[in-house]
Amino acid sequence: MRIVIQRVLEASVWAEKRLVSEISQGLVILIGVHSEDNEDDIYYLVKKAINLRVFNDQNGLMNLSVKDKEYDVILVSQFTLYAYSRKGNRPSFTRSAKAPISIPLYNKFVSKFEEELGRKVGTGIFGADMKVSMINDGPVTIILDSKEKSF
Repeated sequence: MRIVIQRVLEASVWAEKRLVSEISQGLVILIGVHSEDNEDDIYYLVKKAINLRVFNDQNGLMNLSVKDKEYDVILVSQFTLYAYSRKGNRPSFTRSAKAPISIPLYNKFVSKFEEELGRKVGTGIFGADMKVSMINDGPVTIILDSKEKSF
């Protein structure tokens, strides 16, 4: 599982001609599910993302997490995070999990994130053509991959 975490001043997700989610300061997290992912990947990334210290403390140092600051979060599925484009110019998405695998894992990711964070988060609509708008703060963008975890 691969996630892209972006610290934002504000963000919104539109799908099916309607506003689906909107936050002020917080995180937008794009989630890509690999065909070999399982719940262990979810637990690792949820814990890591919630506790990642990307917000400034009183001294201007990135020492605080989204949980510490009680900021909002939007979680958006994005199968293109597993694009393979080394050969040719058209990306292949064969490494991305198909819907029967990715939908339950994405939903479990959202549930586990809310459980660990202690509150609801915004989401997109799985499989929909979405318009994600955000003002990246910093900019701070961090990529995490559950296959590259260390203990």
